[in-house]
Amino acid sequence: MTEKDSIMSPEYKKAITNLLFQLADDDFLYAYRGSEWLGLAPHIEEDVASSSISQDSMGHAAMYYKLLEDLEVGNADDLAHLRPVKERRNSVLTERVNGEGYYMETPQYDWAYQVVRSYFYTQAKKVKVDSLSESSYSPIAEVAVKVKMELYYHRLHWETWFKQLLSSTDVAKKKMNDAIELVMGDFGDVFSYGNQKQVIETSRLIASEELLKEKWKASIEPVFSALQMKVPPIPEQPTKNGRNGEHTKDLNEALLTLSEVYKLDPVATW
Repeated sequence: MTEKDSIMSPEYKKAITNLLFQLADDDFLYAYRGSEWLGLAPHIEEDVASSSISQDSMGHAAMYYKLLEDLEVGNADDLAHLRPVKERRNSVLTERVNGEGYYMETPQYDWAYQVVRSYFYTQAKKVKVDSLSESSYSPIAEVAVKVKMELYYHRLHWETWFKQLLSSTDVAKKKMNDAIELVMGDFGDVFSYGNQKQVIETSRLIASEELLKEKWKASIEPVFSALQMKVPPIPEQPTKNGRNGEHTKDLNEALLTLSEVYKLDPVATW
């Protein structure tokens, strides 16, 4: 199926729309969770670096939402801020809180969790973006090329943190291994297309779930081998599948904060 032959067919448009919501919602929530580390990162240089990564990631989400707007699905800002929880298609991993507490009070966030989530998510995103750059839908392929340029530095940043902390003190190693267990507990839907698997894969918009999982494992295996560790297995069946609108209360709370200002005046130019 090619863009020329099928872009106007309902099935092809449905596949594009569903995939774009998954990509956009993932980066939207991932960027938000990253932004909560502003002023709380381990040191000032990291505060700047991780804030920049969050800003880039929100920009990637905005590009995907704009592609949905171009398909006349809705206004990009409305799609980002006004859709209810049940319509969100982000993975559960991206919506999870950074740790105990609330950002505006005295949060007890877990930097090890931030490093592991960011490293694993960024590696998964790279695998997807590499595939998207050859998508049958050219607007997605064009966006993927832009995302890939920034993603190289994001991946390098989190890989450096990952290796350093797992080569550090026993306390750091313990926290990192605990974080790996937590992250992998939510990793089951990261490569899932949910109940849209067949239509997305047959439309050749992106590689199959199975192939992406294999590439993700291969991409991080050298790092794990150097650390004398084994790559943790991806759960075969997620407890919740965000691609099907199955989410946690963490998402409800995140959306309330994310959309608070926008809802004050949705017709304003942001």
